[in-house]
Order: sequence, then C-alpha cells, then structure tokens
Amino acid sequence: MKLSPQTIWPFAVIPLVVLFDQVTKWLILAEPRLNGLICLHDKTLCGKIAVPGPVDLSMVWNRGMSFGLFQSEGIMRWVMAGLMAAIAIGFFFWLLRAEGCWLKASLALVVGGAIGNLIDRVRFGAVVDFVDVNELTLGYFPWVFNVADAAITIGAILLFVDQFLLSRPKQANSLKQG
Repeated sequence: MKLSPQTIWPFAVIPLVVLFDQVTKWLILAEPRLNGLICLHDKTLCGKIAVPGPVDLSMVWNRGMSFGLFQSEGIMRWVMAGLMAAIAIGFFFWLLRAEGCWLKASLALVVGGAIGNLIDRVRFGAVVDFVDVNELTLGYFPWVFNVADAAITIGAILLFVDQFLLSRPKQANSLKQG
C-alpha cells in the first residue's frame, strides 16, 4: 500500500473516533449527578440528566455487546474483550486491503468504535453508555449508547451500502462483459 492522502485518511479516522469516544466517556464519568463510577460496582442506580430537547444523558454500564446483548462478567468479560479485539483486528486488516472511500470509511468507523468500547471493557469490565434517545424515538429505541456504538452503527450501515448497493452496478457490468 502506497502512503498518500488518498490512502492514509482512514487511519486518521480511527484515532479520532477513539479520542472523541473516550473524551465523552471521561466527561460523563466526571459528572457527579450521573453517579457513574459509584454505580459500576454498587447496586445503586446510575444518574440521569434531562437535557433540553429529545436526547437525555443516562449513565448505564453495558456488560454485554451492542444494545446490551450477551451480558457477561467474570471470565466472560475477557472472552468478550478478546472477541471484540479479534473483530477489530479483522476489520483493520480488511481496511489495509480496502479500495473505495465508502468501504474505507465504514471499516475505519467500525475499528475506531470497537477500540473505544474495548478500552472500557478492559478498564472497567463494562462499557460506558450515556446517550438516551428514548424520547426522540417515542419509546421505540429504549437503548442507551455511546460515541463508539454510533460509529460502529454508522460504519455498519456504510458497509452495507457499499457491499450491497454500490457494488451491484459493478457486479452487473462484470456479468455483461463476461
């Protein structure tokens, strides 16, 4: 791979996503009204801050994967961390060989988000979630998420668009020529 602005930009996206994710989580954990570090190990409820508008800040520790699936503690925490690391590494190697800006952007977002959540899992045994859009979605999306989750979701959508919608014309042209 030749280094140039056209090839290196996705590798700048990864640390930007991680940095933005970790800074926002640090700010959330530093906010006393959210009770973040206390409710990690204690059975007390974490806090919530109503923000003007349809999005609130709700501190939640996610011990599972996306949207709280597969909750785990103890040794399974490390299994989950290993799985997340393996996925991030796999997507990183795919990014090294990727062509096309949509594919590169999607993979960079997924890798950055996975690393951001992996840092939390290793540090705390759980991931800091705080963006609560329940009011915005009229209760149809009751989950709380973070910047890393948003990056992974946007990356997955872009990956779908690239692989299934944008690549169809290429596939159709190659079939006509063949």
